Amino acid sequence: MPSPIQADTFRAADGPAPTGQPRTAGTERAAQRQARQQAVGQRPGTLTIRPDALTPRLFLVSYDENCHSETEYTGRYPELLAALRANAHLRHWVDVRGYGDLSLMEQLMQDFGIHALQMEDVLGDYQRAKVEVFDDNRLFLVSRMTDFTADLEIDDDQLSLFTGPNYVLSFQDDYDDCLDALRNRIRTNFSRLRRLPSAYLAYALTDVVLDHYYPTMAAIGDHIEDLEESIFNAQRPPRLLSHILRIKKDVVRFRRLVYPERDKIAEILRLPDEIVPEDIKVYYRDCYDHAIQALDLAESYRDNISSLTDLFLSDQSNRMNEVMKVLTIISSIFIPLSFVVGLYGMNFQREGPHGEVMPLNMPELYQPHGYLVLVSALVLIVAGQLVYFYRKGWLSNGV
Repeated sequence: MPSPIQADTFRAADGPAPTGQPRTAGTERAAQRQARQQAVGQRPGTLTIRPDALTPRLFLVSYDENCHSETEYTGRYPELLAALRANAHLRHWVDVRGYGDLSLMEQLMQDFGIHALQMEDVLGDYQRAKVEVFDDNRLFLVSRMTDFTADLEIDDDQLSLFTGPNYVLSFQDDYDDCLDALRNRIRTNFSRLRRLPSAYLAYALTDVVLDHYYPTMAAIGDHIEDLEESIFNAQRPPRLLSHILRIKKDVVRFRRLVYPERDKIAEILRLPDEIVPEDIKVYYRDCYDHAIQALDLAESYRDNISSLTDLFLSDQSNRMNEVMKVLTIISSIFIPLSFVVGLYGMNFQREGPHGEVMPLNMPELYQPHGYLVLVSALVLIVAGQLVYFYRKGWLSNGV
């Protein structure tokens, strides 16, 4: 398949306003379920567009050491392709955001020499991070972009990259991403990106995605600390355990994202120099170190959240023990009182049926100060118990 870059002049125009709405974390989870529930036995390479897919927006960033241009070609793909072919001397980043046009995806697949199985992986949008080598030593890279949403959940999107002689073609299903920092670097006149080949742009995209793992992990770490403080608060927030279990699920999910990313970069480092030059592998080695650090953080947070779960259950058990301790002390106080009151509630008569006096049948009931004596005895019993409990240390953290 010939390269789409063949001629020598540049044309650019502004595109129409985009349509569609950005996807939320809820629709992202629904898309992932749909990706996992594809029809069994369908023909390999079948391209399927999800009903909620956004209308594609097409961006072309063309640059070299001396010039830079950014243009949106939404709805005008032939013009984008013509501009790409007219500037073979420049390096290009073709940025496709949104998959909601099957005919456009098929045209891109044909013009850029993409295999149907690879385009199926792109549109499936739930591939683990990986690298594949195809015709003319070009690369197909998949990364997972992450973000910690306001709903305290990890939202991840797929970034698919295809490299060429002087271009990088990227696909993502959402309009928003974490790549603005890279776009700003390209706009800078003295940026290394402007001087190095397009293979460096592919690395830079992978590196930005990987670097964005750290803010995600920092947000998770802050949330774990907040949960730990909430455990020891006198007034706990409602459903605290469910929040702990949800963040545990997010940490496990993040760990599943980082592992393939590390393996992908390790595989890139093993590729021959004619596919990935040695001067580019130097940067990938640094990227590999970042992946190891992110994985170490994920492992650490997983251990922390497991300890947090145990801490919550232990504190919950201690609080329950304190409640049972108070109730037990109260019960212990009233048991002898109930015994004495029940004993004097048996209503034995002092006189027999023939008028004789029976002195053993509760003579206290006929004493003029019997009630006061009994109340005083009950108070002494309670005081004696409290003194005993205090000396045993049972009242230090209870009542």
